[in-house]
Amino acid sequence: MKKLWKFLGSMRFAILLLVILAAACAGGSFIPQGLDFQAYAARYSERTAGLILALGLEDVFHCWWFLLLTAFLCGNLLLCNLSRLPQLMKRTKAAADPAQLSAPSVTLEGLRDPDPVFAALRMPKPREGADPQGRTLRWSVKNPVGLWGAWVCHLGILLLILGFALGQATKEEYTVYGVPGQTKQVGDSPYALCIRDFRVEREADGAVAQYSAELTVLDLSDPGDPLAVDTTASVNHPGSAFGFKLYQNSMGDAATLTVRWDGETVQETVLCVGEHATLMDTPLALLLGSVIREGEAVGYGYQIYVGEELYDRNVQWEGDLIPDFQPYQVSFSQARAYTLIQMKRDRFTPLALLGGLITLLGLFLAFYLQTCKLWAVREADGSWTLRGSSPKGGALFAERLREAAREAETKRS
Repeated sequence: MKKLWKFLGSMRFAILLLVILAAACAGGSFIPQGLDFQAYAARYSERTAGLILALGLEDVFHCWWFLLLTAFLCGNLLLCNLSRLPQLMKRTKAAADPAQLSAPSVTLEGLRDPDPVFAALRMPKPREGADPQGRTLRWSVKNPVGLWGAWVCHLGILLLILGFALGQATKEEYTVYGVPGQTKQVGDSPYALCIRDFRVEREADGAVAQYSAELTVLDLSDPGDPLAVDTTASVNHPGSAFGFKLYQNSMGDAATLTVRWDGETVQETVLCVGEHATLMDTPLALLLGSVIREGEAVGYGYQIYVGEELYDRNVQWEGDLIPDFQPYQVSFSQARAYTLIQMKRDRFTPLALLGGLITLLGLFLAFYLQTCKLWAVREADGSWTLRGSSPKGGALFAERLREAAREAETKRS
């Protein structure tokens, strides 16, 4: 059992988990997510589609084995940190204890005064005491917190992975699209999205500069007292409401389908390109395939279906009627842009951000706060023997210590 726990908290196991998780993430990037068997079979083959669904590769970041591997990685990091904590606390205590003098990186003998060397290396003010032989001892420890750099970094990575995994497992994500003036239900949630306005901002040369949607998110949990939050979603500038982030994800063309009978409007529907509507109580369905612009003229590419069979396809120009629906007068009009909004809510984003900040703190402690210890013992002839140690960069520290001692002796002479 002891060997098992040691392996679960080892670096070898962590590297194995990271390799498998990296391969899974790569698979999730190359394989389109969220499709059904037919879609995968059309893209690859029926055998490959079955394998994708069997392995859960159609939703990699939520499948059971990905979450299990992530849990093992978090457990590995936790065990690694817990196993190293007693030793790290012991090292920290030893750094401040003059009776626990570590093996020196460098030893300098015959110094007349060690204080200028302490000052040159910007060591904290030396404390005085006696060594085990009763000789006068001066010592100082600089940046003992630097010993905790790797440990803090591991803790940050643990929180980062944990925040990401919990966020992926519990996040809410919806796609809503429509034209200004429409209010759409947000999936199966108690929220609705009202699209107040959608603007396409252009540069002087006509190039698109920005897409911006003015939105209102409604919380309909209590129909008698709905809550509303106004926000704006632009490309690279998401809006926010009720813990959701709202992203301006895409846009396209839309038009109004109007059906009249004896001059009276009996059906009016806004269709985005790719959507269809059934006409009245007939078996006919009309699909808006495209919006065509030729100078000032606007046309609407459409397809007519009888049940699931394609009956006809053609183009109707603004002001004309589609001739196949007599005695109804059927036409498309009011071409305009629709906006597609992605709504995401991840309650564990703060945990992942905290993990990222702690990881950066750990890297700072590890690379920029070099722990070093310097102590001087007064010999019987009145001279001082100076010793120093640094667990990281010992050779560099030794060179700096020799240089500081040479400069101190030169000034004293």
